[in-house]
Amino acid sequence: MKILLAAVTAIGLTGGGVMAVHAAHDQAIIEASLTEEAAIPAQRLVIGLDISKSNPLIDDQQFAEKVAARIANVVRGLGMASEVHVRTFGSYDATSNNFAYDALISVRNRPEHVAEEIQKLIAGTPYLVKSGKWRSQDNTNILAFLDNVGQSIGCAGLPTTVVLASDGIEDSEYVRLQRDGARLPAPDGRPFRGCAEMEILGLGQGTGSPVETTRLRSEWTRWALAAGFHRFVGLNDW
Repeated sequence: MKILLAAVTAIGLTGGGVMAVHAAHDQAIIEASLTEEAAIPAQRLVIGLDISKSNPLIDDQQFAEKVAARIANVVRGLGMASEVHVRTFGSYDATSNNFAYDALISVRNRPEHVAEEIQKLIAGTPYLVKSGKWRSQDNTNILAFLDNVGQSIGCAGLPTTVVLASDGIEDSEYVRLQRDGARLPAPDGRPFRGCAEMEILGLGQGTGSPVETTRLRSEWTRWALAAGFHRFVGLNDW
């Protein structure tokens, strides 16, 4: 666990932020032209980790490892000059969610290396919460998190996929989605116009109800397509 915490600290310090990622793109593209991975188009991957109390990711080690492995496999398939951004969310409070990891895939920072770091991080979520390094949160502001992603990272320039490790149960001033008959509000315009895909891994986890999972999938599919995503995938298990 000490190794994990050291890695988390290093990730937070060496990620460099969105501006640094964008600034390094030209060099990464030049380097990519000299490698066999140049044939794989660059993409942008945004990973959101839901650390609200309702999400099994924060206390189910087996589930955290399963999510970590799936997301790491996606990262391993990225081409040169691809971007990877990791954020936590829950409460609508920047001080509770100040972790950020931003990486640019290059010959110096290969996809398998980035994938390994991210896999350790996500698999270590239960420990990070239990140890107090990350604080479990009382609300689940998925919509607000997505709004911030759209404003700060967006979909321009690269095919963009947003993956949320979440139960998908919005619990905020927008809507208490766990209530019978609750509906997600329509998005304001099409903030994710041009984005390739939105995924939720762990949709309905913890509810023990296939009916509830189906309802949540229907709600998020409607919202994601209205917001401009080309495709939505909501997986309870895989």
